Amino acid sequence: MTKLRVSAAQIAVQLADIDTNIKTHQRLIRQAEQEGVELLLFPELSLTGYQLENKVPKLAMDHTDERLLALAQECPEIIVVCGFVEQASPGEFYNAMAWLHQGEVCFIHRKMNLPTYGGLAEGKLFTASDRLELQVAKPGWPTATLICADLWNPGLVHAAMLRRPNLLLAPINSADGVVSDSFSNPDGWALNLQFYAMTYGIPLVMANRCDTELDAHFWGGSRILGPRGETLALAETGEQLIWADLSLDAIGHARFELPTIRDANTPLIKSLL
Repeated sequence: MTKLRVSAAQIAVQLADIDTNIKTHQRLIRQAEQEGVELLLFPELSLTGYQLENKVPKLAMDHTDERLLALAQECPEIIVVCGFVEQASPGEFYNAMAWLHQGEVCFIHRKMNLPTYGGLAEGKLFTASDRLELQVAKPGWPTATLICADLWNPGLVHAAMLRRPNLLLAPINSADGVVSDSFSNPDGWALNLQFYAMTYGIPLVMANRCDTELDAHFWGGSRILGPRGETLALAETGEQLIWADLSLDAIGHARFELPTIRDANTPLIKSLL
């Protein structure tokens, strides 16, 4: 149980076409299974696309939706984490990631930090979650899931890391120029992810899209980082699967040398806040 093979699926997503996107998921799940992958991460909103606007209610699913459960049937051994619009109650929608395993939706993470800057206006479409929980991928591998802009709120990342996960999943939908013309999303994400991996001794999997949706170009760049911030796998352009083997021993060595979590001093931080 000290090893875990993880994978990121860098895909093209068809806007508002759940059936076509499910077929893409099925194909890459089969490929990942052939490579011995134990946990496969898809991008944010991988089943629906991103620029949904007034299509949100039509595309929303709850955790018992037959399409989600059918996709979960494709995962008797592997854990698959995919993005969808969750309907929690009439008119209440979340940008969410579903964990699928053994025919069930076994866990859901709802996005907490809804971006409302640049070309982003998720607050008009979704409800912001206030729940932060870990899910165990397998014994010894408690895992945190943070969706895209969740990772641009350092307080949310710190709160997740204080729960001592051994893996961080980072599904994103990142397009060129969406923040501003002068802000480089590819460079910004590379810095952001390497900083968190190195600082907290946390391996992470980031999955992004590689396509064009309306006026947005999604630049790919999916990657897997080790607990010292080192790159274990990096996607090239286009649709593809990347994978890497993670080790609890490597995490332990990294955290012993740089004990950020151990020395977090939560009482002091709490008093300062």
